[in-house]
Amino acid sequence: MTLSGWRVSDWRIEPMIKELNSTEIIDKTGGKFKLTALIQKRLGELMDGSRPLIEDTKGKALLEIVVAEILQDKITADYESGGTTEK
Repeated sequence: MTLSGWRVSDWRIEPMIKELNSTEIIDKTGGKFKLTALIQKRLGELMDGSRPLIEDTKGKALLEIVVAEILQDKITADYESGGTTEK
């Protein structure tokens, strides 16, 4: 089942959630709350038509793309403007 890019019954969700609990991604964003805000903002941008910043997006849910962008240092939070910044 797909809902706005989210795969509810996808077996790949479990490993992706483990990535969200890793200290690496939490440290990159400055904490769990900042990580959540960054993910929410970037998901909105992708849903509004922004292009993904990673190459391999085929078959990936939007959340998987956002997590990969963060882990690959493609985006960071821009707290002054309230958006995301591409690197």
